Amino acid sequence: MAKKRIVMALGHNALGTNLPEQKAAVGPTARVIADFIQNGWQVAIVHSNAPQVGMIHTAMNELCKNHASEGYTPAPMSVCSAMSQGYIGYDLQSGIRSELLRRGIYKPVSTILTQVMVDPYDESFYNPIKKIGRYMTREEADAEEAKGNYVTEVPEKGFQRIVSSPKPVAIVEIDAIRALLDADQIVISCGGGGIPVLEQGSNLKGASAVIEKDLTSGLLAKEVDADVLMLVTTVDNVMLNYGTPDAKPIEHMTVAEAEEYIRQGQFESASMLPKVEAALSFIKAGKGRSAIITSMEHAQDSISGHAGTTIE
Repeated sequence: MAKKRIVMALGHNALGTNLPEQKAAVGPTARVIADFIQNGWQVAIVHSNAPQVGMIHTAMNELCKNHASEGYTPAPMSVCSAMSQGYIGYDLQSGIRSELLRRGIYKPVSTILTQVMVDPYDESFYNPIKKIGRYMTREEADAEEAKGNYVTEVPEKGFQRIVSSPKPVAIVEIDAIRALLDADQIVISCGGGGIPVLEQGSNLKGASAVIEKDLTSGLLAKEVDADVLMLVTTVDNVMLNYGTPDAKPIEHMTVAEAEEYIRQGQFESASMLPKVEAALSFIKAGKGRSAIITSMEHAQDSISGHAGTTIE
């Protein structure tokens, strides 16, 4: 009997926001992932990278500014995204491997440096919204704008660079990811939504952008024909009337119900909406699929319908 396949998208709380926090967070995260593997699931993992890529971007640009005469150069967003995939993947694959070995399970765990193609005409390139990096003074912000970058003012904190968030179109390394899953191995891919690239003839050029991780997770789940897409976040359930006295957790949604809630504006555009949209896109692309939105603490119980929000 074929094993069931799950794509797990990990949010910030599963990884922490800096090196020490990440090291501490990976242990509990690896144990949850190992539970799924031990229970017979084939697992593909996607992770967020917003704090990490911001830290890398800031560090690289500060290095360039402070050592301008020594040949250091700024790192573009695509390179910073690749760096974050590497070091987050390193911690995750090491933690998962160790947890599996403690249980007597011998399976390779690999991180795939993943490029994700975006449309050069995506409207987000004309309306950047994703904040990255450190807070800047007015003078520093003016210098960023002189380079052709976008900045926004953050009340009482200064200015911050903003970049585009285009939708994912295709996963470049999808064949390698499929091959690993078909070989019953654990794969970590599409970290941070993937390294955004633009197709130019036979070349791929890095884009100054950040792809929404949840949307790429939905695309990956479709491409590997997963049975379940699990979006792991900070809340146990999707909520109706979130942030109000009438807030109510949702245990189950049909596709039609979820679409109606979107029309009502029930989900925040910067947090829950991309998760629900990714879930719907995945479910509607095949039969017998389901998506789950829940916290890491309830990930295992949510599979049997005893926790979280299931969309079918």
